[in-house]
Amino acid sequence: MAYYSIEKRTKADGTTRYRCTVGVRAKGRYVFRENRTFTKQAHAKTWGINRVAELERNGIPNASDADKITVAELIQKYIDDPKTGGKAGKDKTTTLTKLLTAELSASTLSKLQANDIIEHCRRRVAMGTSPSTVSHDLSYLGTVLKAAKPIYGIDYTSNPIDEARPLLSNMGLISKSNRRSRRPDKDEIKVLTDALMKRQDHPRARIPFVDIFNFSILSCMRIGEVCRIEWDDVDYVQKSVLVRDRKDPRKKIGNHMSVPLLGEAWDIAMRQKKTSKFIFPFNEKSISAAFVQIKEKVGIDDLRYHDLKREGASRLFEAGFSIEEVAQVTGHKNLNTLWQVYTELYPKSLHEKFAALQEARKK
Repeated sequence: MAYYSIEKRTKADGTTRYRCTVGVRAKGRYVFRENRTFTKQAHAKTWGINRVAELERNGIPNASDADKITVAELIQKYIDDPKTGGKAGKDKTTTLTKLLTAELSASTLSKLQANDIIEHCRRRVAMGTSPSTVSHDLSYLGTVLKAAKPIYGIDYTSNPIDEARPLLSNMGLISKSNRRSRRPDKDEIKVLTDALMKRQDHPRARIPFVDIFNFSILSCMRIGEVCRIEWDDVDYVQKSVLVRDRKDPRKKIGNHMSVPLLGEAWDIAMRQKKTSKFIFPFNEKSISAAFVQIKEKVGIDDLRYHDLKREGASRLFEAGFSIEEVAQVTGHKNLNTLWQVYTELYPKSLHEKFAALQEARKK
């Protein structure tokens, strides 16, 4: 039996929206679900009542009929599928969930055209979204559209994103992400360390923020990877740990990698209390949130937690490690990324080597 529900949502700008979800459940699971967002509750209710009546009258839309299934329905199928959405990363899942309420998602697959894609991008940029973020919208949506026929048997092979992309690029509505080169300097690291120390010294605090902060730099790991390391995955002979499901754009899960814990990184890990199967048994979101709060409090701009990984890689280069050796720590499969980090440090290192040679000749 079909049903509908309405959820009231308040946006960041203070405006209110009403999201109406229509669904059909059988044997405890969803067999059909779609939603639309409205500015007025009455409109959401009207749409919900009418859509429920249509489903009761006509039944669930045939999944192979591109004239009936909407973009939103296809996205929802993708998200709900454990073999697709179940393996998607956090960014992809968040983006696809937002696309469910986009205007283009109300269109059926057969009616989705390049101009719908262009209008979506126009609206996103007009709302202040960066062209690189809009480009991510298209990449993730394109993946869903391409999955329609081979995965779900929906007779749909057109992909208007391919047609729209060159025009969107020329219009400046999409672009590649700007490559970051941000590193915290010594003063910023000291200020952050002092502030993190005060945070962890609070009577109710239990997270060793300073150790995790320094470990993140020295190990070149993402915070999610840090919080997933298990004591059972420690190699005490090699002084390394097995990092499970390390991020790889070509392989979402099963990308396990043995990572050496160099210098103080090993000491930090070994001094943690064994109160859990995890070395750092803490919520990565809590750590990230605390980092954001503290850096804003001390007035440090444009610094992300992920920049700590770049700081760690830069330190290894400055210590004389090769690109291939650094990759064993950072986990980069594409060495071009590390090459970019290295070339930014290269001119400075050349000057330092030249100065050292000059000094040696004088002696």
